[in-house]
Amino acid sequence: MLPDLSAADTGHLGLIGLVVLQAVAGRVAPAAVFDSIVTSGIRRGAYPGAVLVVGRRDTVLYARGYGRATWQVDGRPSQPDSTIWDLASLTKVVVTTTAVMLLVERGVVAVDSPAVRYLPAWRAPGAERVTVRQLLTHTSGMPAWIPLQRLAPDRDSALRIVYRTGPRAGVSGVVYSDLNAILLGELVAAVAGSPLDEFWCRAVAEPLGLARSAFRPPPAWERWIAPTGRWRGTPIRGVVNDPNAHVLGGVAGHAGLFASGADLARFARMMLGLGTLPGGDRRLLRPETVRAFTRVAVPARGTASARTLGWQAVPTGEQVSSAGSRFGPRSYGHTGWTGTSLWIDPDRDLFVILLTNRAYAPRGGGSFTIVKQVRGALADAAAALVDGL
Repeated sequence: MLPDLSAADTGHLGLIGLVVLQAVAGRVAPAAVFDSIVTSGIRRGAYPGAVLVVGRRDTVLYARGYGRATWQVDGRPSQPDSTIWDLASLTKVVVTTTAVMLLVERGVVAVDSPAVRYLPAWRAPGAERVTVRQLLTHTSGMPAWIPLQRLAPDRDSALRIVYRTGPRAGVSGVVYSDLNAILLGELVAAVAGSPLDEFWCRAVAEPLGLARSAFRPPPAWERWIAPTGRWRGTPIRGVVNDPNAHVLGGVAGHAGLFASGADLARFARMMLGLGTLPGGDRRLLRPETVRAFTRVAVPARGTASARTLGWQAVPTGEQVSSAGSRFGPRSYGHTGWTGTSLWIDPDRDLFVILLTNRAYAPRGGGSFTIVKQVRGALADAAAALVDGL
């Protein structure tokens, strides 16, 4: 029997690594390794449902759903192609960073220009010193978070607060901040001349064929959406879990996108293809743009992760890395508070997607830690599998 992950005993990670090596040698089926890792999170109460997708630029190697959308035995089973998840901060890279990449390619945004050049509404003290690059790399000096949902009754009021907030004096290095992504989302809307969700849908989702990806998903999708909260005992589906994204109307640069595992896999394949759409006949981005945005722009320092232009990179600075211990030095990825993650290793031509609804009624303590361990173990298992092919 394969070992479980344990929040209290990280030695289990080493045991899982041993099992992966045995799988490559043919003694254990790789599927059994993946299944054991993901289901350990369900057994320990971290999340009721999950989807795992492992693939390469030209194919999906493994895709499976686990558990159900809720803890109820009659809940809808999780499926890679049909279950829709609140991606949380994966919105930062799938939507906002990709939109900025397109605008840079079109010559209407320069990453080393002041952000206020494109977003004149941002008039806070010190804002004129912050570049687009600094917003992308989280080196702007902006505060990590503001409780907009408590300070503002609606989107317009919330944005006024954001535009009055500037970088903090004396702050240097990486400070991961949702405000950076919120500002970038509004910058995209200002330059594109249409709201962030409309521009992304037209310029990214439609060309990529992302049929189950949207901000503010329509009511017809509700039964397919994994809930991330409860209201008076009723699961909440299709309403963004992030409070600040909610007060911003469900469309924000830092959170708000809902998507299926299959759609996210198409996006990952495009990134591994250096901008080429799955199928190889059309291109969304130029290779040099993808390379520029995914190479390390800020090295890791202490517990602060290395950063690319928009993405997290390795080393992540975590004691248990969501990218595991085997992914290569050019790897990049991101995670989301609701229990989502995407990691890409271009040297191995490999991506690993884990989507869970960790935020929905965990049945025990330490769900955040458990999900981090599961992510890292899956990354290591996928890397070992590909290395053995």
